[in-house]
Amino acid sequence: MSLHAVRKLKVPQDLANDFNNQGFLKMKGLTVVESCTFTEGSKGSMFLEDHLLLFVLEGIYKVSFGEESFIVKKNEMVLLQKSILVGYEKSGEKENEYYLDYMMFFLKDELLTEFINMTDLQYNYPSALIPVSVRATNERLMSYIQSLKPYFKETGTLKEGLIRVKLLELLFDVADADEQFLYQFLQLKRTVRKGITEIMEQNVTNPVTLQDLAYLSGRSLSTFKRDFQAIYNTSPLRWIRNRRLDIARDMLLHTFASVTDICFTVGFENVAHFSKVFKERFGVAPSAYRYAMLNQDGENAD
Repeated sequence: MSLHAVRKLKVPQDLANDFNNQGFLKMKGLTVVESCTFTEGSKGSMFLEDHLLLFVLEGIYKVSFGEESFIVKKNEMVLLQKSILVGYEKSGEKENEYYLDYMMFFLKDELLTEFINMTDLQYNYPSALIPVSVRATNERLMSYIQSLKPYFKETGTLKEGLIRVKLLELLFDVADADEQFLYQFLQLKRTVRKGITEIMEQNVTNPVTLQDLAYLSGRSLSTFKRDFQAIYNTSPLRWIRNRRLDIARDMLLHTFASVTDICFTVGFENVAHFSKVFKERFGVAPSAYRYAMLNQDGENAD
């Protein structure tokens, strides 16, 4: 089995390192990313540190979560729950010279809370939170997105208050365009308890923080730590590290993946750190472990 892996992007944090064909607006509670480029296709995976509202102006943006795939086309929007890992594949369309244009709004809980309080909405929740929701936009929404583009050229002079007002305007426009989409905003703030064991197994190789895991489990951070300790009799970070190392050990024995690919695949973000903790756990570095085990198997076969 061969494998090639790249580090999972933590967004919006890691997007700040790539200014190629991208513009940024930042303020407390919000990061907006504009991307305009020509591409026949690029793909990868990203872990969402905040809720993401994405608008496609030109081209196609495909999102995959679990076993499902969602295609977001021109004049459509998608809302994604925070603290999940999604795959993406984005491209322009041939008839438009592969031009791709989209805008991403990363929304923190505090900003959604402010919006929800301003709307004075009745909490008519949908039956369950939908991690990925795709909807059509309307002319007013697309006009709003276009009106925001000049702001990316004035990032050094813009007042934070102006950006906040513009964002709240967007959320009201989204809510007015699709009532069910509005209820998904409400649902993002709803706390529903889930099994800790299931949450841990689903996210063991994702670049999660304890806050992410607590959110996904529907618990406060302190309650999550307490409940986790009662189940596993260890700390979450220690459990995650050991599970990742166990998975890495199996991959060293049963795949031809490089140490670097294994490091990123199991959720470590630094190869040197991965090698260090692997040696602490198993007594030798990853490459030496693979060599020793394969040689041992060969000697046993003789």
